[in-house]
Amino acid sequence: MRTSTKESIQPVSVSIGAKIAPAEARQILELIEAGVYLNESDFVRDAIRHRLSEIKVIKCRDVDYETAKKEVLGYYKSQKEAYPDEAAEDLELDFDLVMKATEELRMEGRLVEA
Repeated sequence: MRTSTKESIQPVSVSIGAKIAPAEARQILELIEAGVYLNESDFVRDAIRHRLSEIKVIKCRDVDYETAKKEVLGYYKSQKEAYPDEAAEDLELDFDLVMKATEELRMEGRLVEA
């Protein structure tokens, strides 16, 4: 069975409404008048892009401690040097779990600080 053309077309853009304070609206208009932005929509798109680039969502996989410990050891072996927060982010593991595994690996002598 074929899907209709309407069902398969994805929108190019989506409209989102928001209310802002009058003082903020005046500031935006001043930027537009100064030539920094073309219009309000241009400002909003730029503000959204800027904010989204600042926010990074870190996923955490749910793994048991022994698996995490093995992955952490393998990560440090492959990377040679890295900070625990980098390991946690790259492995998608909870930071506290990585810290616990890192400390235990150091105590076992299987991991040394550079």
